[in-house]
Amino acid sequence: MENIQSIKQRFEIIGNDVKLNRAIEKAIQVAPTDISVLVTGESGVGKESIPKIIHSLSHRKHAKYIAVNCGAIPEGTIDSELFGHEKGAFTGATQTRSGYFEVADGGTIFLDEVGELPLTTQVRLLRVLENGEFLKVGSSQTQKTDVRIVAATNINMFEAIKKERFREDLYYRLSTVEINLPPLRERKDDIHLLFRKFASDFGQKYKMPTIRLDDDAIQLLLRYRWPGNIRQLRNIAEQLSVLEKSRNISSATLSGYLPTTGDSNLPAVVAGGKKESDFSTEREILYKVLFDMKGDLNDLKKLTLELLKTNDSKKVQEENETLIQKIYGTNGEEVSKEEEDALEVLELPEPPKEQQAYHPPAEDKYHFAEEIEEEETLSLQEKEIELIKKSLERNRGKRKAAAAELGISERTLYRKIKQYDL
Repeated sequence: MENIQSIKQRFEIIGNDVKLNRAIEKAIQVAPTDISVLVTGESGVGKESIPKIIHSLSHRKHAKYIAVNCGAIPEGTIDSELFGHEKGAFTGATQTRSGYFEVADGGTIFLDEVGELPLTTQVRLLRVLENGEFLKVGSSQTQKTDVRIVAATNINMFEAIKKERFREDLYYRLSTVEINLPPLRERKDDIHLLFRKFASDFGQKYKMPTIRLDDDAIQLLLRYRWPGNIRQLRNIAEQLSVLEKSRNISSATLSGYLPTTGDSNLPAVVAGGKKESDFSTEREILYKVLFDMKGDLNDLKKLTLELLKTNDSKKVQEENETLIQKIYGTNGEEVSKEEEDALEVLELPEPPKEQQAYHPPAEDKYHFAEEIEEEETLSLQEKEIELIKKSLERNRGKRKAAAAELGISERTLYRKIKQYDL
């Protein structure tokens, strides 16, 4: 069994971090077996090196090694890419095609970004892991394959399982052994070492003197958070090697190449509180609007009842100015197209035209509470319709003028017109 140092030299892995060494050690230990491995870590930490180490130290090293980026294959074709398809299985399938699992029989498949697999493909993959069987797209004949699967992901798998984006049974099948690679910000002692290696490589590649960092620039390099990890560090080294005329890089020069969004050493904010769907938010807004409208209607009943009793609209308006402002808002508000659409969605059902207010005989002094409430409701509704009709007639159908006369906003008037089909 090869030691960690020889593996680093063979696969050009740079660094002496304890967590990095532990990850390489686990890869060496599991390589001779056929158990599946899940490599985890942030984007850009070098996860692709682990499956190469595992394959090269396994008994499958002379067979095929295929790396598949699951996130780069369209959902409609990924089953065909992985498992193959029969001629005529779908539009464009002009001939039978072998998938990666058939081609890599006896070897190793590296599934990068496995968390991006569609749920239907996850079911197929689970079957391969359980008994080595798969079906080509458009075929009913079961085929066998002997493939070692190493997967990698940069997402939180438990969050994905919780949100039902990834099958829990498949996760436990893939992660028989889990190898985690640390982010670059947790490998402080390796950052400058990696930068010097990249700078030397790019100096040779572009036939230019190797760039060097002064002390302040080195400290800035170590303080930076490196959200893109090793990939980002390599890109910075290449940019400096090509663009800077001076081969001695100061902190001021280096800071110009570091995005300001990532220069803090504070903990990263993880978007774990993101809502699964916007439907719940829309439902809450809809409920709030409906409850507000219900309150407005009750207040409107109160105002109209006072108007009926006193028959003095000016006095009622003066005494209930705060309530009127609460219900109708400021006069002269324009109705936007979006509001009109929203009002159509929230339009209340039309009152039955055949309903008539109930007027009890004058000599009948006692009525049940239900009958009184019904009488008030129906008469208030009719009074409101009558007032709106008269105002629209006087203003020749101009909503803005009618709304001003009624003391309500144009938005509210529009809703009433739609509600009562005026």
